[in-house]
Amino acid sequence: MSLKVLKFGGSSLADATHFRQVADIVKADPTRRYVVASAPGKRQGSDTKITDLLYKCYALAVNEEDVTNVFNEIKQRYIDIINDLGLDLDLTDVFEKIRGSLLHNSGRDYIASRGEYLNAMILAKFLGFDFIDAKKVIFFNEDGSFNSEKTNDVMREVLSAHEYAVIPGFYGSMPNGTIKTFSRGGSDVTGSIVARAASATLYENWTDVSGFLMADPRIIDNPKPIKTITYKELRELSYMGATVLHEDAIFPVRYSKIPINIRNTNRPEDKGTFIVPETDDIGEYVITGIAGRTGFSSVTVEKAMMNMELGLGRKVLQVLEENGISFEHFPSGIDTMTVIVSTKALTEKRADVLAGICKNVNPENVFVEENMALLAVVGRGMVKAKGTAARVFSSLANANVNIRMIDQGSSELNIIIGVDANDYITALNAIYNEFVK
Repeated sequence: MSLKVLKFGGSSLADATHFRQVADIVKADPTRRYVVASAPGKRQGSDTKITDLLYKCYALAVNEEDVTNVFNEIKQRYIDIINDLGLDLDLTDVFEKIRGSLLHNSGRDYIASRGEYLNAMILAKFLGFDFIDAKKVIFFNEDGSFNSEKTNDVMREVLSAHEYAVIPGFYGSMPNGTIKTFSRGGSDVTGSIVARAASATLYENWTDVSGFLMADPRIIDNPKPIKTITYKELRELSYMGATVLHEDAIFPVRYSKIPINIRNTNRPEDKGTFIVPETDDIGEYVITGIAGRTGFSSVTVEKAMMNMELGLGRKVLQVLEENGISFEHFPSGIDTMTVIVSTKALTEKRADVLAGICKNVNPENVFVEENMALLAVVGRGMVKAKGTAARVFSSLANANVNIRMIDQGSSELNIIIGVDANDYITALNAIYNEFVK
């Protein structure tokens, strides 16, 4: 039997007009049974998200400053939505409780979570669905880590008693009953948790874009949409900075092999992007997408007969670990080893890292090169397409871009290329044009 879980982002629930769009979407399909709601987002460019206003309120309260103006602004946003929708819903007591909590320092997470809490109450009333408070079905451990198994067991039992329900996103509860939030974008995670517990056939994540694009639209002019992408491909692109879905939201549904459909609330006719466990469909293009980031440095170690020295790689990485630096990539040759790290992380520890490497492995030379960008060319079709790497490298050569690093995963799902940061935009355009245009 088909069962869908839907999550609507802040831009999809910013005002009464968007609430009506959401209601039309939900009611269009009776298998859309459980809805996760975010706090109201921006109504226009100059607007402020409710969550940001709540954080501002909390900061004022902590500093013993007057919260009245900001709190009234928050309150009025919800009152406007209720009035515009013509709802018989009085939240006066709820608002007073939140204001009292602000003045008595009830905690930053509690205050921040009220954006989702209030919006979910309103949406449940408007849809005629039951309301389930997330604090009763989502749980964290004493150390603040998410308790997935308890959450799944309790959530499943509670959902079974509600045919249709709205659940606020972003938060749950600690063992002592206090509120704990996920990181920003955590409503994506809540939606995924609900989908797993409900054994959903599909998790629809509704936002303000029609799915993933093959490249960053701020760099590539009108990039093509991605129709289907696997969890593994999404992980690779997300790691390199492609953002539509909260990264942690992948794991609960991936565990249960539930597909995700990224949809656009403002264009519900668009099919969006399907994120699936696996597929035999190669797709229209050899590559699925391209993403990249700047701000990397390379630490290169040179030593004759390096390949014969047991434990040398471990000793180099141990130095990074001792200095609290994680590595991004680890390309190597017979007598050279290069570790790619974040420039920001390396800057403060540079002298200690170089000294530690010299002490641990006694290299002939060790040096740092900065101003590097990394690009990930990702695609499940690459493994079956001959000459893909050659096309990538040729496109960069034709664009007069020098390649500083190459790293291809053993799965042949992606190729990572390091280039000078000044060539980043040129490189992205060159690769995209080679495979798409």
